Amino acid sequence: MSKIELSLGPNFFNWSNEKLVDFYARIADEAPVERVYIGEVICGKRMPFNDKVWPEIYERLANAGKTVVFSTIALPVTVRDRKSISALSEDGELVEANDIAGVHKRSGQPFVGGPFLNIYNEQTAKVLMNLGMETFCPPVELPMKSVEAIAQALPDLTIELFAFGRLPLAVSGRCYHARAHKLHKDNCQFICDRDPDGMDVTTLDDQKFLAANGIQTLSHSVQAITMNRDELLTKGIGRLRLSPQDIDMVAVIEIYRDLVDGKIESAEAEARLQGLPLPGALANGYVTGKPGHLWQAD
Repeated sequence: MSKIELSLGPNFFNWSNEKLVDFYARIADEAPVERVYIGEVICGKRMPFNDKVWPEIYERLANAGKTVVFSTIALPVTVRDRKSISALSEDGELVEANDIAGVHKRSGQPFVGGPFLNIYNEQTAKVLMNLGMETFCPPVELPMKSVEAIAQALPDLTIELFAFGRLPLAVSGRCYHARAHKLHKDNCQFICDRDPDGMDVTTLDDQKFLAANGIQTLSHSVQAITMNRDELLTKGIGRLRLSPQDIDMVAVIEIYRDLVDGKIESAEAEARLQGLPLPGALANGYVTGKPGHLWQAD
């Protein structure tokens, strides 16, 4: 392995169908990324709306030469959610499993282990690999030394590191967005569409803390792993995952393309990222075993 690939992770936010189509059309035409994950991962109530555009988006990306992977929902709570996982998992195309039910449905076919699966050591990863897991995106709070241990123990498993974006920390049966607007979850009015990067959450001291996206909790800060190609290869990383935010994601992908191709160093990549209108401060604490909101350079 001598090359680091790039992937664009699934979009977590409640964007309109028009915005999704335009976003992925630009990714297809302009973004130097090998793999793109699509599909609804966070809220099953959004599916009846955005399900309509995924076939068109899939075709556009595939025709552009991208490897397209459907991601399954992370917290199935309804019959419709479970049927969605079954339909995607039983299909012959590569899928990302974000709930263990999807693994069962794959019946040994290759799949991607998403960051919502609770895989924290090489023994568990090996069990999933024996069931067909060909790529593993570790949970975002896992320190790099643990990721390295998994990579060393399972050299045939592609490790896809979450390198950019607000960190997906948790999903819940409750909808924070609806409660914040004094609405019931069953009558949420899809209020989460007002916050295309998630709703900022502050402490009582007005410190920026987290971000809410429907039932999902994200970091307020923005993960930025900017190790160079040699460092990543040494640690067994085969691919970097960049998570969509409501900014110029083609610019983000180009920065990482230059970084993993050895055209720029880490400092330049960080400076270029800092120049974008990010929704939060840069952070990389978890990979060093520190609180996730910290930035190593501070």
